[in-house]
Amino acid sequence: MRGWWREICSLVLPTECAGCGRGRTGVCERCADELRAGRVRRVYPVPTPAGLPGVWASAPYADAVRGMLLAHKERGMLPLARPLGGALGRAALAALAGRPDAEWALVPVPSARSAVARRGHDPTRRIALRAAGALRGAGLAARVVPALRQVRPVVDQAGLSGRERAENVANALAVRPRALPAGARVLLVDDVVTTGASLAEAARAVRASGAEPVAAAVVAGPLAAWVGRTRG
Repeated sequence: MRGWWREICSLVLPTECAGCGRGRTGVCERCADELRAGRVRRVYPVPTPAGLPGVWASAPYADAVRGMLLAHKERGMLPLARPLGGALGRAALAALAGRPDAEWALVPVPSARSAVARRGHDPTRRIALRAAGALRGAGLAARVVPALRQVRPVVDQAGLSGRERAENVANALAVRPRALPAGARVLLVDDVVTTGASLAEAARAVRASGAEPVAAAVVAGPLAAWVGRTRG
């Protein structure tokens, strides 16, 4: 009910741009264009966690893009799922380039149940559904499979170091029974990658189930991947 009410309110009540804070449009064309115009890159968290599959991102986690992601996740600006899902779809297409014949399960990295309850919606799953639609529009067989669940409590990752994040999420995820068949081709999806700890843990859990985490796609990644980067 809370998510439905937020969606209605965000459509009828004007709000300042989530990216730049100007205007009363939710997201202005300039900020939307910044998200659409971002060049997809493969990103490499430093240090790179063991077991992390290749990760593709559409934009750096900075400025207007960061503002839109936080507004969608924490402030419930649900119409932002459209441009953010489009950006995730572009990253997903890059991640799966050259693999047009496989059937793909887009598996979102789950948030803690308490976080979903507090926010009133599941932001990663919401943008994953948009991304899956973009993949199908490009001719790929893709569907969102919420296969992962948390099997022990974790704390909020904000403010933790890379090592602390890895310890926080270690062995915290598992695949739901019968959610993924053995050998299933999986694309992990999330809104942002920083240290890569959550995606690496998700990949571990998928492998443990007998499925294959081929790659990962996110809306945004470390700024260094776009500024003076030397890899990928």
